[in-house]
Amino acid sequence: MTMTDQPYHHGKLREALLERSMETIEQAGVDGLSLRQLARDLNVSHGAPAKHFRDKQALIDALALAGFELMNQRILAAAHAGDDLRQRFASVATAYVDFAVSHPALLTVMYSTKHHPGSSTELRNIGEQGIHVARALIAEAQAGGDLAPGDTETLAMVCFVSLHGAALLAAGKQLDGNSVEDVVAATTDTLWAGMAAGVPAGSRET
Repeated sequence: MTMTDQPYHHGKLREALLERSMETIEQAGVDGLSLRQLARDLNVSHGAPAKHFRDKQALIDALALAGFELMNQRILAAAHAGDDLRQRFASVATAYVDFAVSHPALLTVMYSTKHHPGSSTELRNIGEQGIHVARALIAEAQAGGDLAPGDTETLAMVCFVSLHGAALLAAGKQLDGNSVEDVVAATTDTLWAGMAAGVPAGSRET
């Protein structure tokens, strides 16, 4: 295939570079990521990627942003699928864990880049959207009487910590023989039951 056969005009090369980068890090890790190799993989000139990413770090930063955008799309779709709040909560959890299992290396890049001291405001903001979705669901369920009153910020944080742990274990195939589906179901059942019962006495107050 020649370079002229590739549909990389009008910004398509940037998308192709990010897509191929996602594939590369899952296969060879971040150390295997190279702008020159990406150019060879996509059959474009060695200098072509530099028009979009000045260096490897710029590519990694863009990769983290694209990863959060992709993950957030799935989480938002799950959060608005159906009317049952309990099911929507479970669907959000499943979407998050499934993303982690499908893109374990990307997930690591996303969070390590987000928490880097030099991360952009844009990346930090988009990296918080998932927890905002959880907070909104919890608040909606509290308003409808499905969950007990409580600090939605704290509850959303606890949900994130629990599900992120499950996601990392699932992505690393460290569930000790338990299926991903069973672990997610047990985690969401426990979280929902705890929130329905109410926040324990002595919880953080503002």
